[in-house]
Amino acid sequence: SIQKVTEDIMVKLATSLKKEFNLPNLCLAGGVALNCVANGKILKENIFKNIWIQPAAGDAGGSLGAALALWHIEQNNPRKVNKNDKMKGSYLGPEYSQKEIEKQLDESGANYEILSDEELIDKTATDLSKEEAVGWFQGRMEFGPRALGARSILADPRSGQMQKNLNMKIKYRESFRPFAPSILREDLSEWFNLNVGSPYMLMVADIKKNKTIEAKKNQRNLFGIDKLKIKRSKIPAVTHVDYSARIQTVDGEINKKYFHLLKKFKEKTNCPILVNTSFNVRGEPIVNTPVDALNCFMGTNLDKLVIGNCYLDKKKQN
Repeated sequence: SIQKVTEDIMVKLATSLKKEFNLPNLCLAGGVALNCVANGKILKENIFKNIWIQPAAGDAGGSLGAALALWHIEQNNPRKVNKNDKMKGSYLGPEYSQKEIEKQLDESGANYEILSDEELIDKTATDLSKEEAVGWFQGRMEFGPRALGARSILADPRSGQMQKNLNMKIKYRESFRPFAPSILREDLSEWFNLNVGSPYMLMVADIKKNKTIEAKKNQRNLFGIDKLKIKRSKIPAVTHVDYSARIQTVDGEINKKYFHLLKKFKEKTNCPILVNTSFNVRGEPIVNTPVDALNCFMGTNLDKLVIGNCYLDKKKQN
């Protein structure tokens, strides 16, 4: 009920703003802007031409405002309007060099092999296509509450068991909790009823009808957890009960390594989508350092860990 009221109010506010100011664009921030279902409803109403949502829309995002206020107000630096997204994919956190990654792994006694970018992407895509769960640690960490392909746990969305397995064996949380799909931007409209990018995983949209699987007669009256066990689409691991999904679009400009991994996975499976969830277990923050990633890897049922160009197989760890 609270969700429904929130959606109604947000749509009314958006409509009112459009009527009052008649501007083509809407920017959203504040914790409620992380409500991706409500954001999807505003988008569906076609009130504004463009919608942009601050990826760290909660209280933590205030730190960006504070830094910008100092830069422009106190230090008198010019405020330039840029038509491109200056958030740099929200990859604003720390990054570790290959040398630093190897040092931390060596000190922890980890067994790993070093692969070229091409070998790494090919091997990881193969692992994912075999329904293995992979810890993916690359480049600068995401700023905000969503894992966007820098500190992520990745999996095959086509698997009917993947949602339950990831929740129970890796995230250690309720089996019904949903996961989000990362999809190549170029394939978005083929899989979802969405025609704008959603780089920060802040939009919910319906899966295309030709990708869904209609519930059988004997399944329609199921309730609760039993209702979740029905295979609803060709990508069941990321499909909500109402045939929607919380989408992250990925293009080749911002996170090239993740983009190439999705490309390679599509090449092997004809599916341009991966399950993408934050690299952590319930109650813990997202992993930040290579040691954090290794500890999470060893403390869960993750199969593989890919940090920089280091590739770790669980079976080969001491």
